[in-house]
Amino acid sequence: MHNNSVVVLILLFFSSSVWICIAKMGEAKVYIVYTERPEEGVDQESFHVNTLASVYGSEEAAKGALIHSYKHAACGFSAKLTPQQVDQLSKQPGVLQVVPSRTLQLHSGPANFNV
Repeated sequence: MHNNSVVVLILLFFSSSVWICIAKMGEAKVYIVYTERPEEGVDQESFHVNTLASVYGSEEAAKGALIHSYKHAACGFSAKLTPQQVDQLSKQPGVLQVVPSRTLQLHSGPANFNV
C-alpha cells in the first residue's frame, strides 16, 4: 500500500509539472513587430491589424491584442503574442522582425552630486 501511494504522488507531481510547462508555453507577452510600410494610400493601423489578424483569426481579436501602432520613426506595432503566434507572425509577408518588448531603467535612483 505504501509503495502505491509513493507512485501516485510521483505521478501527480510530474503531471502537474507538465501542465505548468504547457501553460507557460502559451503565455502571451508583449512583442514589438517591425513591418514594411504599407502601399501608398493604405492606412498603417489597418495594415497592422490585418497583419495581426493572420495569427489571431479575426480583426476583432487582433484589435483587442494590439497595444500600439507605430507610424512615425518606425513602422510596426506592439501586441500581446504567444510564442506560437510569434513564430507564425515572423513568417508573414511584410513582417521584418518580432522582438520582445523590454522596459529599461535609465538609472537606479537620484544622482548624488557634491557641490
